[in-house]
Amino acid sequence: MDIQASDKLSDSARRRDKLENAILAAATRLFAECGFEGTSIAAVAERTGISKQNLLYYFPTKNSLYKRVLDDVLDDWLERMAHLADPGAEPADVLRAYVAAKLRFSREQPWASRVYAMEVIGGAKFYGDQIRERVVPLLRRDIDVFEGWMADGRIARVDATHLLFALWAMTQSYADFAAQMTLVLGRPELTGDDFEDAERLIGDMVVRAVATAA
Repeated sequence: MDIQASDKLSDSARRRDKLENAILAAATRLFAECGFEGTSIAAVAERTGISKQNLLYYFPTKNSLYKRVLDDVLDDWLERMAHLADPGAEPADVLRAYVAAKLRFSREQPWASRVYAMEVIGGAKFYGDQIRERVVPLLRRDIDVFEGWMADGRIARVDATHLLFALWAMTQSYADFAAQMTLVLGRPELTGDDFEDAERLIGDMVVRAVATAA
């Protein structure tokens, strides 16, 4: 293959990736706003600015598009979380890093967070198997780390599972319930200062309750 032909293939691949990303961005927003049942392939195509037939070339069914959106959400979330469970690190540092990473996801990917939340609120009917296969092992790994710290007297004895549930609730609410927060605050959107304040407050609360209590 000559250089010119290779360049043409590269350009074609870049255009395909760009369009696929545009489809996924439009689908993520619509699934977050309308849920799975309320979102149609035609609506995603219209939001993307392409024909329905063109979209079906990339994603043959709404189910395949929805699963890809959720796959991307989970890939991003788990990648951010994976490096935090370090048994040798200081518990306070790990807890603060965990809070910071979860809030950063809520700030950078609010629509993605809401799609995942809506799927779970709906009973995880489409994505339950993937959650069991991918999220549950990560949760158990983190629980093992926390329980090891408890055994060593490095943190207070708490229910590690419910500690993680509480951390998820406190951090993900800044994406999933941002509309309520902005109504209370009287402004159109959450700011960087809001997320910094949340990171500091939640981090302080958790560290004081768990790490310093040891």
